[in-house]
Amino acid sequence: MSSVSTPVAATPMKSNLLPLEIGLFCLLWSFAFVAGKIGVTYCPPLLLLAARFSLAGVMILAVSLIRGELRMTWRDAAVFAIIGIANNALYLGLGYTGLKTVSAGLGGLIVSANPVFTAVFAALLLGEPLTLRKIAGLALGTLGVAMIVWHRMSVGTDHLEGILYTLAALASIVTGTILFKQLAPKGSLWVGNGIQNLSAGLVLWPVALGISDIHDITPNAQLAGAFAFLVLGGSILAYVLWFHLLKVCGATAASAYHFVMPPLAMIFAFLVLGEHVALQDLLGVVPVAIGIYLVTRTPVRVSVA
Repeated sequence: MSSVSTPVAATPMKSNLLPLEIGLFCLLWSFAFVAGKIGVTYCPPLLLLAARFSLAGVMILAVSLIRGELRMTWRDAAVFAIIGIANNALYLGLGYTGLKTVSAGLGGLIVSANPVFTAVFAALLLGEPLTLRKIAGLALGTLGVAMIVWHRMSVGTDHLEGILYTLAALASIVTGTILFKQLAPKGSLWVGNGIQNLSAGLVLWPVALGISDIHDITPNAQLAGAFAFLVLGGSILAYVLWFHLLKVCGATAASAYHFVMPPLAMIFAFLVLGEHVALQDLLGVVPVAIGIYLVTRTPVRVSVA
C-alpha cells in the first residue's frame, strides 16, 4: 500500500509548480526580444550571440563539472549539439539579424506562429493527437496574432528583409522542437543546455568574425545589461524551462505558450524601448488567451467505478 501512496502525494506538488514555471518562461522569453533589440543596437548580432552562447555554455558545463554531474552518452551529447545548432545558432542568429530592421514587438509576433507549425508536424511525425479542440485553439491563437501583425504592419516601420530573417528563425525553432521530441535525448537538461550553448557558440564564431567588424561594438551600460540578461535569463534559465515544458506538456501544448509572447513582448517593448502599442494590438490578446487555454487544457477523465 505504501508504494502506491508515495507517487500520488508527489503528483500535486509537481502540478502546483507548473503554472509558476510557465509564467517565468513566458516572461523570460518575451523580454529576451527587448534585450536582443537593445543588444543588436550596440553590437553586431552574430558577435553578440557567439559571445552569449560561449559564455553560457562554459558556465553551465563548469558548474556541472564541479558538482560531478558532467555525465552523458556520446549519442545524447551529439543530439543536444544538433538541437543547439537549430534552436540556438540558427533560430537566434537569424532572429537577431532580423531585429536589426524589425521591431522587437513584430519579431515576437512572427515567432509566436511556432505553435501552429509545431502542432502540425508533431501530429505528422510524433503521433501527438491533433484534436478538434486543439485545432480550434490554434486557429484562435493564429487569429489573435494575425490581428496584431496586421495592425503592426500597417504602421510601416518594419522592413521585408528583417521579416524574412525572422520567418527563417521561426522555421529553425520548429525544427529544433520536433528534433528534441523525436530524438528524445536522455540525461540532465542542465548539461544538455550547456552542450547546446557551447555548440552554437562554436558554430557562430567563424561566421561572426568573418562578416562582422568588432569595431562596430559600442561598449556601454545598456549593452552590458542586455548581455547579462541574455546569458543568465535567456540562454540558461529560459532554455532549461523550455525543454522541461516540452517533456511535461508535449510539443503542441508547450509551443502554444508562444502565443502569449506577442502581447508580453509588445508591453515590454513599450515600457523599455518606447515602441508604439495601440488598442488594436491589445484586442488581439483575447483570442490568443482563449487559444492557449484550448490547446493546453487537459481533458477531464471520468472514472467508472
